[in-house]
Amino acid sequence: MQVSGDKALLLEQVRKYHRETAREEEFVPGVTPLLPAGAVLDEEDRAALVETALDLRITSGVKTRKFESALARALGLRKAHMTNSGSSANLLALTALTSPHLEDRRLRPGDEVITVAAGFPTTVNPIVQNGLVPVFVDIEVGTYNTTVERIADAIGPRTRAIMIAHALGNPFPATEIAALAEEHDLFLIEDNCDALDSRYQGRLTGTFGDLSTISFYPAHHLTTGEGGAVLTGNLALARIVESLRDWGRDCWCEPGEDDKCLKRFKHQMGSLPYGYDHKYIFSQVGYNLKATDLQGALGLSQLPKLADFGRARRRNWQRLRQGLEGIPGLLLPEPTEGSDPSWFGFVITVRPEAPFTRGELTGFLESRRIGTRRLFAGNLLRHPAYTGIPHRVSGGLTNSDVVTEHTFWIGVHPLLTAEMVDYMIDSVREFCTARG
Repeated sequence: MQVSGDKALLLEQVRKYHRETAREEEFVPGVTPLLPAGAVLDEEDRAALVETALDLRITSGVKTRKFESALARALGLRKAHMTNSGSSANLLALTALTSPHLEDRRLRPGDEVITVAAGFPTTVNPIVQNGLVPVFVDIEVGTYNTTVERIADAIGPRTRAIMIAHALGNPFPATEIAALAEEHDLFLIEDNCDALDSRYQGRLTGTFGDLSTISFYPAHHLTTGEGGAVLTGNLALARIVESLRDWGRDCWCEPGEDDKCLKRFKHQMGSLPYGYDHKYIFSQVGYNLKATDLQGALGLSQLPKLADFGRARRRNWQRLRQGLEGIPGLLLPEPTEGSDPSWFGFVITVRPEAPFTRGELTGFLESRRIGTRRLFAGNLLRHPAYTGIPHRVSGGLTNSDVVTEHTFWIGVHPLLTAEMVDYMIDSVREFCTARG
């Protein structure tokens, strides 16, 4: 009992330390940096990390499994598997569709996966890394998502799956794309890394596809430092994902668990002898992409705050949208019809006919300590990494090129106050008025 009491006292000191050292600093326009993204970490988050460290929970264990269960419940899905990053989550989700356990439905080298050209590399990289062929489609400027019609036009005889992201928290038309996938017997993977807590037609994004992914990098809606997750309502796919994440082993017992299935030494697989230890039978070529209990503990502390974080993101986005309305030369973002985005950022496209360039505007904002980011890679096919990869383009990529040349975004994360957002609005207006 003394140990427990000592721990409680120590954790209270940790909370006190946080309160004393994490006080908000006064916002000084032009001096205080307004970053495009930022994690919101409070005293409970700090205490959760310290408590887990005190217990020496240094690998994936109880905390991680509790977070996985809580996350699955939050999205109304059957299984969530935590990973060491959102990028790893995307790799696992796509690789799961190549598993021999899917038999005739498995994706094979040369099969096609429809994706968008304007996005982040880790949505596309797993397609290439698995020997599959990405089929690139264009997006709409304004929502920055693709359309059902573009995807339908891209379907060919070797198309087997669709893997696309909800752009900066703005949902793509998920109901319609999921129906299209079902009609053509295609898998659908939702990259939900930028859109946790967003909704389309009243339903949470990340619940429409066969698989969905989340990132917990500090820029995202929740953070575990590094980290990510793969979610699904399909138990067969969940089992494949778990095996691939955990070295490709066939056993489902957690590390440290022995004979949970009561037949650990009663398996016979491949040409192994009967009774070979099931903990060391490997039925897939997998990875080690597990997270740690430190990350799981932070996830458990962060998850109850998701709704508050989402409200702050929506509020900041709406304030920017109203404040920047009507500025000549700028194309402002629009939510997808029927959606309620939990925004990742506020996207601005400088119209080609504007009397200033994106570089001039972002340079001015950066000089005011207002952080800017490009819309990730823009047109991926214009990057050196993708020169010469096997691929197909369906239709043109005109808007993807517009994004590459003219688009950027600024932050809406919960650390930004109304005063900060107003300073961002005033800065954009000052620049555009002077140049107009």
